[in-house]
Amino acid sequence: MPIKDLCRRHGFSEASYYLWRSKFGGMSVPDAKRLKDLEAENTRLKKLLAEQVFQNDLIKDALQKQW
Repeated sequence: MPIKDLCRRHGFSEASYYLWRSKFGGMSVPDAKRLKDLEAENTRLKKLLAEQVFQNDLIKDALQKQW
């Protein structure tokens, strides 16, 4: 069965399939899971960093107004 038909049957685009294949094609299942977990952790840490930078900016602004 052609890739195009498989993708349509399972509800995603052919472009998504090729993107997925280029990203995960040579990986074993545990490697792909580890990559997914690391990407999720990276996203979480970036959000935490952004919150800290925002809070630091608020504190700096408050301190500048006091002096």
